Amino acid sequence: MHYLLMYDFVSDYLERRPAYRDEHLKLAWAASERGELLLAGALADPTDGAVLLFESDSAATAEAFARRDPYVLAGLVTRWRVREWTTVVGENATKPTR
Repeated sequence: MHYLLMYDFVSDYLERRPAYRDEHLKLAWAASERGELLLAGALADPTDGAVLLFESDSAATAEAFARRDPYVLAGLVTRWRVREWTTVVGENATKPTR
């Protein structure tokens, strides 16, 4: 199943991000190498949040990532939430429907 981890950022996120970015990316690439994190990135114009796409048996994988993320721990993220995403179109859809 696919899960979206969605972040809302503090207003000065871009200024504060450099101190935590290397550790955040290390965590994200490790999750990617395990096959859990498929895609991730910040929203642009404005950079006020991010979306991370996980593939897992449960939301627990994405939730555990957020709880360890340096951005969350340092207060750069004001709110995070995980939503199951029912994917129906595309090569990697979990419930292909035609």
